[in-house]
Amino acid sequence: MASDLLSIARSGARVARTALDVTANNIANAKTEGYVRRSVSVAEVTAGSLNATPTGINLAGARITGIVRNADVFRQSEVRRTGSDAARASAEVAGLESVQTAIEQTGVYDSVVAFEGSLKQLVSDPTDGSLRAQVIEDGRTMAQTFNTAAQNLDAAGKGLRFEAQDGVDTVNRIAGEIAKVNLRLMRSGGDASGDQSTLLDQRDSLLQQLSDHADITTTINADKSVSVTLGGPTGTSLVSGAAAKTLSMASAANGTVSFSVNNQAVTLSSGAIAGKAQALVELAGARTQLDTIAGGIASAINTAQAGGVDLQGSPGQPLFSGTSAADIAMVASKGTAIATAPAGAAAGSRDMTNLAAMRGALETADPSGAVDTLQFGVSSAVAGRTITRDALAAIAGSAQSALSAQAGVNLDDEAVNLVRFQQAYQASARVMQVASDIFDSILSIR
Repeated sequence: MASDLLSIARSGARVARTALDVTANNIANAKTEGYVRRSVSVAEVTAGSLNATPTGINLAGARITGIVRNADVFRQSEVRRTGSDAARASAEVAGLESVQTAIEQTGVYDSVVAFEGSLKQLVSDPTDGSLRAQVIEDGRTMAQTFNTAAQNLDAAGKGLRFEAQDGVDTVNRIAGEIAKVNLRLMRSGGDASGDQSTLLDQRDSLLQQLSDHADITTTINADKSVSVTLGGPTGTSLVSGAAAKTLSMASAANGTVSFSVNNQAVTLSSGAIAGKAQALVELAGARTQLDTIAGGIASAINTAQAGGVDLQGSPGQPLFSGTSAADIAMVASKGTAIATAPAGAAAGSRDMTNLAAMRGALETADPSGAVDTLQFGVSSAVAGRTITRDALAAIAGSAQSALSAQAGVNLDDEAVNLVRFQQAYQASARVMQVASDIFDSILSIR
């Protein structure tokens, strides 16, 4: 009996000691990024059971069956999926805000309205030098404002492409690290006797980082290595075993970007890189509209100029050069260049027929309305995407909280475990002492 007590107590002490070590490790890593809480899996020892009778019971103690990582694969997948969606929305909103700033804060709308207003004022006296000079000055300011807006959009696009390329580089770096972790996991042969928890923590942490940049689909293999597909379940393989492929980015003439893995095209639908790519599409659309508006102003004014004569009675010459927001410029240096009179009119004519034609052409082009529509479209997109971003962030936060509740370290719970396992260890030690005393007593009998 004493030997049975000693064996049972010894197994209990071993289990309690290991549980204390695991608890201490949890506490030490409570703030470690990517650490998943461990727990001890315990089972009753069946060897040596007393089963001679139907009512026989097992009196062989306890044993450790393994160290368990408290991580739910489904919850981890949900955190990656929702986090990737939130990252895409956040990156897209940031990009759209840059577009909005480039257009609105440069004052394009106000400058167009001012130019239209100065042409309207010229109707009161088409020969007035100050009114003519005001038209030229407002036209010059408008053109420069378009130039600035175009430059700002170009700068925003350049920044987005730089950030997207940085994201691509990060994806390739993480993919390489995952491949290395896979190799170590495969070399371990899935041996449960070895503690792979640290490697698995590294694997899951890297997958989480990767999902922030691009949408991924993962498959956990029998040896605990992971296969990663980029661009959804039907996308392109990025990591397989110890091999990682390379994600590349290419820029089109309009500033938008596309992606490929080892020269095989891939479409990214979530993650920060996808958000920046979508923002570049929106930016390209806004730039096209801005160019159309600027080109329309130059064309309308220059065409009308060609149909009249200036204040000197000379045929009207173009007031603007350029065909886009980036290159539109006021080329007239003096107000006398404005062709307000019809062709054939004498110098100094007060006939405003061509001025009316000029204003009519500008009204038909409606540049102020077009700029207003552009600004409204961008601001509406920002507002709508912001609502989506906030909603996705809340969903991602809920998924992360659910995972943290399971996989994270709760110091209060671990403190309770410390006391519980310490008491179990002390109780097992006490049983061993009792077994020793019983054995000594038996030996002392004569």
